This record gives sequence, structure tokens and C-alpha cells, in this order.
Amino acid sequence: MAKMWAGRTGGITEKLADDFNSSIRFDSKMYREDITGSIAHAKMLSKCGIIENSDADALIAGLEGILSDIDNGILDFDPDCEDIHMFVEQVLTERIGDVGKKLHTARSRNDQVALDLRMYLRSRTDEMIEKATALVNAYTEKAEEYKSAIMPGYTHLQRAQPITFGHHLMAYAMMLLRDIDRLRDCRKRMNVSPIGCCALAGTTYNTDRFYEAELLGFDGITLNSLDGVSDRDFSVELMSNIALIMMHLSRFSEELILWSSWEFKFIELSDSYTTGSSIMPQKKNPDMAELVRGKTGRVYGDLITLLTALKGLPLAYNKDMQEDKECVFDSVETVIMCLDITKGMIETMKAIPENMLKAAQKGFINATDLADYLVKKGMPFRQAYKISGGIVADCIKNGQVLETLPLSEYKKYSDVFEEDLYNEIDLKTCVEKRISVGGTSVASVEAQIKYVKEILAK
Repeated sequence: MAKMWAGRTGGITEKLADDFNSSIRFDSKMYREDITGSIAHAKMLSKCGIIENSDADALIAGLEGILSDIDNGILDFDPDCEDIHMFVEQVLTERIGDVGKKLHTARSRNDQVALDLRMYLRSRTDEMIEKATALVNAYTEKAEEYKSAIMPGYTHLQRAQPITFGHHLMAYAMMLLRDIDRLRDCRKRMNVSPIGCCALAGTTYNTDRFYEAELLGFDGITLNSLDGVSDRDFSVELMSNIALIMMHLSRFSEELILWSSWEFKFIELSDSYTTGSSIMPQKKNPDMAELVRGKTGRVYGDLITLLTALKGLPLAYNKDMQEDKECVFDSVETVIMCLDITKGMIETMKAIPENMLKAAQKGFINATDLADYLVKKGMPFRQAYKISGGIVADCIKNGQVLETLPLSEYKKYSDVFEEDLYNEIDLKTCVEKRISVGGTSVASVEAQIKYVKEILAK
């Protein structure tokens, strides 16, 4: 069958070339945006007197029928069509005759696909914002539940200082807030209409690009036709934001994997988000967390794919740009699934505060507070640091912990030590003394939760 673009060439290509060139197997995802965009285009052509009102009415009725039939499963996509644009135009022409051929007046597939992609990604960005917001809510709810649960905070994966589990969870809530902000910012730059740029140079028809953009919910139009058809910055920016979200989800997944192991046993993941072993009946594997961690690399690869495809392209449109969709679609679908999975894991997991506390007690993570005690008594910090380190070393050698070491042993290091030191190095006191904004005290965690809830309410 000859193609719609037959003219300069015969429009007959080899089956292998057709399959290689075709994009309908993935760009059919944008059928709703393609048809909605075409309805707006028909309205604009009619408003500007480029086509008759009766023709526009026929085009719109035909397009609405196609959209309804696809939605209801009555109309299947034709794999022999080159892309979603050709499919819709072909079906439209079959249904309403030659009037269907007027739809492509004053536009090209170059600006049409740029329009479809912006509209599709705009919708999916809204969905990502919604999912990320739900995840932040899950973090804050769980943080509120465990705002007093003492656990070891780590640096270098070594026990460092006492914090609360709620404080740790709120760190991820803050990360996701930034992610949401980036998505919203990206959406602003995405929400400009390229339709009317045509192939690359605009059109000789007296069109109204602003009217068409307004019909489709855009904030404005692209102001250079070459840039309008060749710009994929919005896809790269969105995928960069997605990569950051996935990095945050992956870091949290790594912690879930560690915390749920027998070596830590700080949490227990729900059976709903774990699997068993085919041979070892005692196993409860954190497969969902591992998959989130694993899929992060895939999303990074999607971003590099698009950056590489774009890096050497002259203006304006090149067929290489067809390669933008599969990678960006994959990124979007992957992050949405991972946001949902992570939310489910958080909501259903149970913390084991007694195990967290035991780990905190055994880690000498109040050694900094011991040094601070000496500093408050007038000792220079470096001297206090050295004394505290020596006490810790002796405790390890003798199987002691700072809380149980007798005062007489402390006084061997300095006469400054008095009975009040035991209150100062109590883990609960260590946590509650962190009163600086953003710290780990219960009051500070409550303030963080309040801040996040206020941000989300806006």
C-alpha cells in the first residue's frame, strides 16, 4: 500500500523498512492527545476561515467517534500504519471521506508529534506529582508514629549519633518535596504549544496559534518554529527529575533491605511486599525494595539514551527523535510504579523500636555528648574529644558501655566528671538536646511534620 506521503517517492517501502520505521506500537499511547489536538486544530482552521465550518464539524464529529471507539475497545490500532497520526487520519478519511484529508492543513507531523508528546507528558507529570505527594504523606504519617523511637544514626554505615526513626523518615519526605517542586517547575516549561510550527518554518496560512494553544490548556506557544519542532528539552528535564526521584527511592530501598535483615532487624516488611525462597523456607526476601533499587539503573539508562540521541542532531526534525518516546515512556511508567510500591511498603511496614534502641546502646553513639559534657565544664573540645575516645576504647576492651561505667572510672580521666554526666549521656537526653532547627528531637520532628503538611496543603 502506498503511504500518505507518496509523491516525491513512490511511497512503497520494504516490509523490513516499514517495521523499522514504524512507531505506532509505542506512540499509540498518545492517541487521546493526538485526537484532542486534532479537534482543536479543526476548530482553529474553522475560526480562521481556512476551512468551512461544515467541514470542521464533520472532522470534529469523526474524531470524537474515533476516540470513543478506541476508548471502548471497538477500534484496534492498525500495526501497518506508520504512526498514531497516520492511523487517526486514515480512519477519519475512511469514515468521512475526502473531508478527512483537510485536517492536516497548516500542520506537519513534526509539530503534531511535539504537541502530542508535550500533552501526554504534562498529564503524566500531574500523575507523578500526585503519586509523590501520596508518598510524602506516607512518610510523614509513619514519622509521626515513630517520632520518639530512638535508633542509631549512621555515617560510613558506622553507628554515629542517636536519632529517632521519625527523624530518619522525614529526611526522605524532604527529598520528595524537592522532587515535587522540580516536577512542577518542569511542567511550566513543558506547557507551551508547538502546534503551528509545521515542518520547521511555519505556514503561509493565517493561523491563530494562541487560540489553538488556549483550547489545549497551554500557557503559551513556542516562539521559534525551528525550536518548536526540534526541542526535547522538556523530555530530558523530566527524565532527569525522574532519575533523581528514583535515586531517592533506591537509597530508601537500600535502607529497607538493611533494616529488615536479621543483622539489623529494625523493621519488618509486610508479607504483601516480600517473597519467599523456592528452597529455603525460613526466607522473607525484600524483593520489591530490591526491584526499586534495580529499576533505578534502567531509568538512568533511559536518560542517557535520549541525551545521546539528541547530542549530534542538526536542526530541525530528524528521525532520530522518534527514539525519544520509548525511553521517556519507560521512565514515566517505571517511576509511577515505584512510587506506588514504596508507598505500600512504608504504610505496611512495622518498626521494632526495642531493636533500634539496643543497637543504639551498643554503639557508643553518645560519645559526642560525653565530649560535649566536658566542654560545658570548661574543657577545650580537642582535649575533651581525646578523653572521650580513650574512655570508649577502654569500655570496648572491658565489655562496658558508657551508661554503666562507674563514676570512679570516669574520674581516672578527669576530676571534672560528676554524677550529672549519666543524665547527659542518656540516649533519650542526647536526642532531646538536639534542639536546633531540623534536628532529631521530638519537638523538631513534629515541626518538620507540620511544615511538610503545610506545604502539601498549599
